[in-house]
Formats: sequence, C-alpha cells, structure tokens
Amino acid sequence: MLQAIGLTSAPRRGFPAAVDDLTLEARPGRVTALLGAPGSGKTAALRLMLELDPGRGITYFRGRPLHRIPQPAREVGVLLGDVPGHPVRTARGQLRMLCAAAGVPVRRADEVLDVVGLAGLGDRRIGALSLGMDRRLALASALLGDPHALVLDDPAEGLSPREAGWLHELLRAHAARGGTVLYTTTDTREAARNAHRVITIDGGRLVADQAADEFSRTRLRPRVAVRSPHAARLAAVVSREARVARRSVEVVTEAGGRLSVYGSTCAEIGDTAFRHGLPVHQLADELGDTGPTAPTEPMGVVEPAGATGRERPIDPVHPASHVGFTSHVGLMGRANPTARANRTDRGGAKGSTRPAATTPPAGPAEPAAPVDSKGSSLPRPTVRASSPEVLPPIRRRPARSPLHPLRYELRRMFGVRKTPLIMVVVMALSVGLSVLLARTGHTPLPKTLAAWPSLLPLPPAAVGAGILGALSFGDEFRYPALAAGRGAIPRRPGLLLAKLVVSACAAVTLALAVVLVSAEVLRVVYGPDLIDIPPNSVSLCVGWAGLVVGCAWAGLLAAGVFRVTTAGVAAVLAVPVLVAPLVRKVLSAGQGSRPAVGLPGRLRELVWPSWPHEADRWVAAAVRLVAHPVGVALSLSLSVLVCAYLFTGLHGRVRWRSQSGVGPS
Repeated sequence: MLQAIGLTSAPRRGFPAAVDDLTLEARPGRVTALLGAPGSGKTAALRLMLELDPGRGITYFRGRPLHRIPQPAREVGVLLGDVPGHPVRTARGQLRMLCAAAGVPVRRADEVLDVVGLAGLGDRRIGALSLGMDRRLALASALLGDPHALVLDDPAEGLSPREAGWLHELLRAHAARGGTVLYTTTDTREAARNAHRVITIDGGRLVADQAADEFSRTRLRPRVAVRSPHAARLAAVVSREARVARRSVEVVTEAGGRLSVYGSTCAEIGDTAFRHGLPVHQLADELGDTGPTAPTEPMGVVEPAGATGRERPIDPVHPASHVGFTSHVGLMGRANPTARANRTDRGGAKGSTRPAATTPPAGPAEPAAPVDSKGSSLPRPTVRASSPEVLPPIRRRPARSPLHPLRYELRRMFGVRKTPLIMVVVMALSVGLSVLLARTGHTPLPKTLAAWPSLLPLPPAAVGAGILGALSFGDEFRYPALAAGRGAIPRRPGLLLAKLVVSACAAVTLALAVVLVSAEVLRVVYGPDLIDIPPNSVSLCVGWAGLVVGCAWAGLLAAGVFRVTTAGVAAVLAVPVLVAPLVRKVLSAGQGSRPAVGLPGRLRELVWPSWPHEADRWVAAAVRLVAHPVGVALSLSLSVLVCAYLFTGLHGRVRWRSQSGVGPS
C-alpha cells in the first residue's frame, strides 16, 4: 500500500508549486498509472514521495514514511531515468556493486538479470547497451532488494511497442504477486490498456481517480482518423450528410490534412469520399483523448472551497480521491463505507459489483488511519482539518550510506579497468626511471628503487596513488549510483572510512609492487651487487608507505570537497610544489632549531599503560618523518582537507534543512 497525503512542493520564486495538495493511493496487487501531460507535476510528485525534493505532505509505504524504513531498497524500488553507471562497467558489475549498497547477497544480481531478460548480456558494458537494454538494467536495479512497491517515472518512454509490452507484462506480474506498482505516463491509451487504476493530474492537482474501465468510458472516445489532400471539402461533405441523416457526428480538422471524425465509422467515411470523388490517404479507427477532465458520472455534489479557495466536483463513488486539501497528518480520506465495500477494480474479487453511483456523505468524509505491512491500523494524531500547516514538512535528505561500504568500495574501484590500468602504467614508468637512475650511479638506492629523481616533485607511485584516491570520490559525483536523482552522494563516516581504507591498501600495494619489481629488474640488468639493504630499511619502508598513503588520502579528500577528480589530482601535486617550499622557507627563517631529544621517553611517562622500550624507535622514526618538510606539508594539507570535508558536509546538512523550511531538530 502506497498512501500519499497532501503533497505540496516548495514553490520557486515567481513560479507556482509544481504539486499542489495532491492526495492519492496505490493499492497492493494493482498497477496504478499516474497520468498527465508533460509539465503536469508527475515527476515532481514522485520526487516528493521519495523525499528527494523539499515540500509538505507525507507518503506511507505500508504504513511507514520512507525515512523510517531501515532498508528502503527492500521496500521501494525506484526508477527515475537511466542508470547512472560508469560506461565501461559491466551490467553484472554494476548490479553487484549495488547489491553491496543495498545489503543483499551478490547472487541477487544474476537473478534479476534473468528476470529482466539480460542473463546473456551481463558482461556487456553499460555504455554499449541500447535504450531498451538500459531500461531493463534500470528496472533490474530497482528489483535488487525484492521490494514490495515499485515507483517508476515513465518507464516505457522511448521504447519500441515490443519492449513496452514486455515491460508492462513484468509490472503486472509484480502486482500479481501482491506488490504495489505506481508509474507515470503521458499516454492515455497505454494507461487504459495496462493499468488497473488511472489517477489523472493536471497542474499538480488531482483531476480524477478511476478504475481502468471507467477511465476508458469517460476519457477515451472512438474516432475515425482520416488523411486527405482535400480535408476541408471532405469535412464539409461528412458534416452535411450527417445533418441530413440526423446523426450525431463531430468532425475536427487538424493540421496536415488530417480529420478526426467522432460518431461515424470507416465504412461510412469511405463511402462518402468515394461518392464525391475525394481521395483518401489514411482511414483508421482510433481512440481519441478528450483531455484531463473530471469523470462524467452523475455528481450532484460540489466540494466546498477550502484553503485553496477553489471548488472541485466530488466523485460520489470515489470521494476519497478528492479530499486532498482536507487531509490530516497520517490519514487517508475514506469514502462512504457502503460504496467502498461494494467497489472493485478490474481484476478484483469474483462476483463483486460496484454501484454506478452512491449518495455521498454529508460534509467531509472521516479519514481512515494508514495501515502497516500486516494490515493493522496505526495510531494517528488528531488535528484540525483544512489546514495545510498541519502537514509535516518533507526534508530533502542525503542519500544513505551503503549497508556494506567496504564491499561496495572494493567493487566500485576494481569493477572498471581504469584502476589496474593506472597501476600498470605507474609500475612501467617507475621501473624505467629506476633503470635510468641506477645507470648514472649518483642517486641513493632508496630513491632509485622508488623511482624518485630530484627533478620530480613526487615519484610516479605517489602520483598514481593520488589519482586512485581522487577517482574514488570523483567517479561517485560523475556517476552517482548511490544518489540517483539527489545530486549529492552520502557523506557518512562509514563510506568515508571505507574509501580511506581501500585507497590506503591500494596505495601500499602499488608502492610495494614498485619497489619489489624495480629491485628485481635492477638485479637482472646490473647484477646482485647493486642491491644492498640499508640498516634503516624499516623506517624507509614506513616513510615510503606514509608518502603514498598521504597522497592517496589528499586526492580522495580534495575530490570529496570539490566534487571533481581534477581537484584531487591538483591537491596531490600542490603538496610538493606549493606547500613543501613554503614549509622549507618558514623553517629556514628561524634563528635556530631546538631538537626534541628524549621525546619518546617523555611520551611514555604520559601514556598509561606504558609501551615497551622497543616502541621508542618507532616513535622516533615517526617524528623524523613528520619533521621532514614534505611530511610537514603533507600533514598540513591533510588536516586542512579533513576540516574542509567536515565543513562542507555540515554545510550541506544545514542547506537541506533550510530548503525544507525547518530548523535543525
């Protein structure tokens, strides 16, 4: 059960609200179509239901708002446009990455690929998929958590009739298993053909809420489509003969020599054209759309003007669908109990009937409480009716962090060929530089193995680690798989910690591989006498690992702050080019230096419990590394980037709250 109550979008300056006091419901076991012309507020209504845009109102998914559902992917499947996936990632890799985000087993990816008919195309890249395959992949992403409700924005747009037919068959199968399906469309005939219930909106307001057969009777009219080079003469002849025969025929002249004739048949139009010698290029039966008007069943009651100041007719069979501006917090409008008990939609209980019209209740209908997933009524507060201020605000909340962030980050980083390609290029460049440096014989062995000549501000391994770190957040903003439709990825500690851990492990692995491969190549080229392990090899290894990890974290945090990969790479290069010279200048400006002799012993006195004496060497080595100008520059840069990351995350939360019109709670 999906129940949306009093949805009202926040109006932009100088523009009316895209959604104005919209109340609707989509029942389980039914496919519900939200019908409206382009710009009528369909997509805005879905975004309000999913808490993607600020506004007012509330939406219940089986009795709970979306932000109260612990695992939304298991309750609601969403399709809002195309899949925001990396174009070189495979379809199976994309779904496996989303499985880690949704907290479902990885085997679910192959299951949904089979459901949507992409079992044989799981290894194809996303960028190589056609429009129909891309839409199938988007639907597979929505089905990953095996949700109860599906909320889809124009899922058949741009699809061929065959693909659209398959899509609607899948939606009906989901509804047949007890699920709830709500999708938007602009095609009236598609809505009448594929949905059990059609909700029509116009200008962000509810126009009609009807069963599909009732919608077909009141909205669609049979007509004859005629195309002729003498359309005006044919229209006059058909109208004249209809008046003579006293038949109710309506002829509508359209552009391009086209006529729409209501109240006649193809045979009658063809005979008339033949008798008068008028050529006809097209003659076909169609269903014409009469426009978004209220149902034509006997009404008898006009809804009183509320806070909106305008009157609307009430459908006596479905009065609950027209009580949007008198809705309560957490409540749904309820029609006459007798009418609701007797009403059935298409595909309802066998033998049940629905009266053509019933007497509407006197005054506003008493709303019914929402129900939870077990069908039990939920408690509700008592509030005054006809007051839009009682509806709770809809806060635009950031996307949630993956339920398995470490697994998600591993699949994100190594799910594309860019990561191993960068590592291979860095290793090849480092080995080449090591061979050249060893040939000259003027570079110390540690710098030779690290491929760090004095002319370069950073070794290739450090730059490569910084690029990998920058891509960790840069690709998230460029291809926001976690935050489709939100425009901002989640800034949760779990995701940040996972990215820091994975990028650090990748950087250390790259640095270790560079040193080992370079040492082996030098041994082969110049002999084993060149490789002589220095006595301070442990501290050198720690410093080497600290350098590459610091560069990786600098690129990661800078890309997270500025939301672009190039900013992360620029931050990595700025450390030795800009910050390190500034640190050297500051250190050299002093009159003297004061050594920190005995610092490990003094730290042991402050710490409880005291560490062993062997740890003094490690503390002294760490102090020497941090005291190095490059170490000082890297530490300062990381401190500034961490503060900037935390500040931008806090500023984003404040902005989301201010856009929703409420203060922090």
